[in-house]
Amino acid sequence: MTFENAGVTLAGTLYRPEHPVAAVVLVHGSGQEKRMAGFASRLADQGIAALTYDKRGVGESGGRYVGPEVGSNNVDAGNLGLLAADANAAVGALQKHLPGTHGPVGLLGYSQAGWVIPIAAERNPAVTFMVLFSGPVATAREQLRFQFYTESKPTFWDSHTEADARKHIAEDKDRYQFADTDPREALGKLSIRGLWVYGGKDVQAPVQLSIERLDALDASGKRYEHRLYPTLAHNTAFAKSDEGKEAVQAAVQWIRSVANEPSPTKH
Repeated sequence: MTFENAGVTLAGTLYRPEHPVAAVVLVHGSGQEKRMAGFASRLADQGIAALTYDKRGVGESGGRYVGPEVGSNNVDAGNLGLLAADANAAVGALQKHLPGTHGPVGLLGYSQAGWVIPIAAERNPAVTFMVLFSGPVATAREQLRFQFYTESKPTFWDSHTEADARKHIAEDKDRYQFADTDPREALGKLSIRGLWVYGGKDVQAPVQLSIERLDALDASGKRYEHRLYPTLAHNTAFAKSDEGKEAVQAAVQWIRSVANEPSPTKH
């Protein structure tokens, strides 16, 4: 299937069980990401319809991919807003192809989607829940400071503490100048449910900082939850270990719990 946004045709695939209990659009992480067929099929097998599409400028989708993956333009607020608009166009396309009874519609994504999904959800009353795997509740600048500090080395936490990381996030000089994004701005306006899934060995997203901020939002009345899996790294949604499978299944069960609730109020 194809759909349009900002003068560009995006291409994707809808995996639809006969009687979906819920439906999601899959939102990409950073990078030149094509549609995530395996994950979408896995959700459909669990009764959740899933639309996955090639990111703009990638695969069969038109437009221009904005790169480099780690740099000023990729995480600039303008690009993240455009990707959020693409996600909302996908939501519209998804709704057109669902049966009359399909349960709630949400956004599910990875990593960079931690910024994209809150923006999209805040703009779109059709979105009634969100699931984020390794999505930072940190500004784009904070994320880059952390990632440059860890150098994405899997052994980083063997020789560094959370205090080390926090100090660097707070004090490091930025290497790039761009319009920053703080996901808490959109998250503070939403009343929908949200689930964040994290790995304890993540060296790309500042997990403990993100969890603290989610707890603060939850204390203010937001319905945001998180799950932490100690042995997982950044790739929480695609880890092949038993704990990785457990993380995905927990997200599926959480979506089913949302589907069993009365229809939520958006704002």
